[in-house]
Amino acid sequence: MILLADPPAHPASPMPMPTPMSAEAPPQAVPPRHFEALYAGSDDPWHFDGSWYEARKRRLLLAALPHERYARAFEPGCATGLLTAELAPRCGALLATDGADRALEVAGRRLERHAHVALRRMWVPDEWPEGAFDLIVLSEFVYYLAPADIDRLALRVRASLTPGGVVAACHWRRPIAGCALAGDAAHLRLEAVMDLRRVVDATDADFRLGVWAASADSVACREGRAD
Repeated sequence: MILLADPPAHPASPMPMPTPMSAEAPPQAVPPRHFEALYAGSDDPWHFDGSWYEARKRRLLLAALPHERYARAFEPGCATGLLTAELAPRCGALLATDGADRALEVAGRRLERHAHVALRRMWVPDEWPEGAFDLIVLSEFVYYLAPADIDRLALRVRASLTPGGVVAACHWRRPIAGCALAGDAAHLRLEAVMDLRRVVDATDADFRLGVWAASADSVACREGRAD
């Protein structure tokens, strides 16, 4: 695992799962201080570790990815790195970012044996890495952005995707206090702006899982199993 130098901080916001927001948080965006406060109280504020709900969701996301391997992947809003650690064996190189220093510290310990994984402090979409990716994973943070920032995120994702690249997104569907959109609406907004082919659209009682691709082929077609 490589911890990259911090880029300049910007007042945007990533991170996962629902919690009530404080009264002063604006309805259109959740500020960085909210996540800093959460991590000040716990290294696992959303209780990811030991949750079957979370483990099942990660496994479904990984199973929905249409390629077995990816050369260069990007996971913004990585939190404490649980999904990152499970993505890592399928990636030649993986960049994972978060805006909370404490989250990156915990993720760094979890990922220390993965030399091909790089961690960086970054608030998307204001900050964005250079280069192209054949996999971008947006998990449990898009609803924390203002709608206009979701549009900017989608444009950045589309511009950074390789010709055969894949985007996966997974988000809580229920309303979240302080957030303008829940998971369903966030996915529809992403899809409209990214303008990619939908590969998977799975709706659970609690979360929405979507996968989009820049190419038109399917897994069965690539293996010669479909006409």
